Amino acid sequence: MQKSILNLVSFADLISITNAICGLLAIFVLFTDFAVSDLRLRVAFSFILLALLADGLDGIVARKTSQSDLGEYFESMADMTSLAIAPAIFIYVIYLEKITVDRYQIYLILVLLYLVTFSIIRLASFHIMKEKKFFVGIPASASTIILITLAYLEIDFFYMLIAIVIITPALIGYIKFPKPGIKVNAVASALIILTLIFDKSYNQITIILLFAAILIYSIAGPIYLLIKK
Repeated sequence: MQKSILNLVSFADLISITNAICGLLAIFVLFTDFAVSDLRLRVAFSFILLALLADGLDGIVARKTSQSDLGEYFESMADMTSLAIAPAIFIYVIYLEKITVDRYQIYLILVLLYLVTFSIIRLASFHIMKEKKFFVGIPASASTIILITLAYLEIDFFYMLIAIVIITPALIGYIKFPKPGIKVNAVASALIILTLIFDKSYNQITIILLFAAILIYSIAGPIYLLIKK
């Protein structure tokens, strides 16, 4: 008896679909005039963070239950929406309102095209390059958190461009990054949840802590692996 396509979808895959939906909702919000600009950015930022939580959860569920034949494809396709396209549009919308020179908009578009291209290459090749104990290249989730928090904190336009130019090659580079354990993932998830709750309250402390934690991982992680080796 021939199986239905839906029979190929596992519970972990549904979480991956949730990841993609959150990314798509972030894009919809950014282009919807339902509220003032600050509220739109906060909601879009929250949806991308929720997508990141779903991105981490689907792998945990897949390991605890059973991964479907479509799991790897679901994960990559979902991440392309939430970790490549949505963050690029988020950054574009934030800085488009601040650009006063026309050619700066061209710089922004070119840099974001550069980011999306390398992000898609990274995500499409992730399962081919997969290693058991480390990531080859900076994880897309880490680069996404760094870039969207910088954008949400509205750092200077040219500093934002520099950050994108520096981080993007690391997505497809040969630098090795350790795979975080349960405790590290729990801390990262807790910081994301706190950021969702408090947003820019208390002098933006939760956003800064989230950014700092991922930045420390991105710098110290490769050094740790070199020392361990």
